[in-house]
Amino acid sequence: YVRQEPALDEVAALPTSAFSAGDDPVTGPQVIMVPLVFFVVFISGVIGNSLVIVVLSRKKMGKSGTTTNILIFNLSMADLAFLFLCVPFQATIYSLPEWIFGPILCKLVHYFATVTMLVSIFTLVAMSADRYIAVVHHAKVSLGLRSRRNAVSGMVMAWLLSLGIAIPVAQHQTYVTGYYEAPNSTFCWEIWESHTQKQSYTAAILILGYLLPLLFISCCYIQVLRHLHKNIRMVSKKSERSKRKTTQTILAVVAIFSLSWFPHHLVTMWANFGQFPLTDASFALRIAAHCLAYGNSCVNPLIYAFLSENFRRAYRDVFRCSWPKTRSVGDVNCGIAAGRSENTATTMHSSTNM
Repeated sequence: YVRQEPALDEVAALPTSAFSAGDDPVTGPQVIMVPLVFFVVFISGVIGNSLVIVVLSRKKMGKSGTTTNILIFNLSMADLAFLFLCVPFQATIYSLPEWIFGPILCKLVHYFATVTMLVSIFTLVAMSADRYIAVVHHAKVSLGLRSRRNAVSGMVMAWLLSLGIAIPVAQHQTYVTGYYEAPNSTFCWEIWESHTQKQSYTAAILILGYLLPLLFISCCYIQVLRHLHKNIRMVSKKSERSKRKTTQTILAVVAIFSLSWFPHHLVTMWANFGQFPLTDASFALRIAAHCLAYGNSCVNPLIYAFLSENFRRAYRDVFRCSWPKTRSVGDVNCGIAAGRSENTATTMHSSTNM
């Protein structure tokens, strides 16, 4: 057998011949632990993000949803796409010696892994810009720019831009058969015409999909925090507290995303621009980076639950409607939940979303 390299970490560029063909790579704790971690990520992520979508749907987002709620909806959809299209297939990387899902999924799985990562960071950029406009600018200007139409346009632009940027992944992700060290096995490797092209694309993804967005987000939040600190006496305590809560929630989402994906980008750059060692420690680093990046797709609903009182209340309302004690009581509970959701959704000011 030949070890199948984790394509998400783009360490497939490392020479497979570095691993002895006589060694069985399907051994060690990662064979059980990594698929188990992926299973937990998948289950918790699907439940959490589905619950967020249900909560936002109860707020009748299509008619009167705030821009922040629309962007949160988009972020949850990107996480769900990542969970369904990537996690179940990538879970086999550390437990099977070859790629068993065929050439089409070889391209699609890794393509959508990149697409959903980019959609997430671009959505966070839009959410940060939305917070900046809501907090810093005058209410009339804020309501004009933070329209449902602009939010939906931003969502569409994020998906189209991500689908375009990720095309080279689909082009160069290759279904390999007849490899000389394992002629009877099949692999899914990213193969480029030259290492320079590979390096250029890797650097472009790092800049466009990580560094520049984080720089923009940082600038937005510096201005937001500065404005809140400067004008703390000019606004009501309720409005100021609500704005701070929403800003803290989105800032937490951004921080967790950047920390979760930093090891991935570190390993990727190290593998393509340096001499990545083939040791137990480096293998553990790749596994940790892989799991941390995947784990990000299930943490956002937890952030909303811990930091947003509105979301906690909406979560409870959903569960009341889902498991009523009796039919009549259930109808009453659902009516109350719907009423609360409508009241929350109709408040269009920047500070009342989450």
